[in-house]
Amino acid sequence: MRHDHGSPFMCDDFQKELRFRGIESRPAFVRAPEINGCMERFFRTLHQQLLWVSSFKDAEAVRKAVAAEIAIYNENWRIDRHGTRPPAAARREKLAIKLSARYPQTTVQK
Repeated sequence: MRHDHGSPFMCDDFQKELRFRGIESRPAFVRAPEINGCMERFFRTLHQQLLWVSSFKDAEAVRKAVAAEIAIYNENWRIDRHGTRPPAAARREKLAIKLSARYPQTTVQK
């Protein structure tokens, strides 16, 4: 998990939980905010388009709304760095390339 050096991410309890779940802790480089930039921008968009303009009756309603917003972002938003494709399309393409390199198709001789 890539994170900054904030106290919530660096505290012993959080680091123990990551290890327990088998997640490697990967702190960003000190004084290199661009590493967190993509996620920070996504959070800004999420706040502006959902959390600041909507009211929710409980935490479960927030969870569902955020999950729906993430699905919309991943499947529909056109992102320049992905060649104006949605993140999910870019992810599928990269996975297909990785799998084809790992498991090249064999041809059947007649």
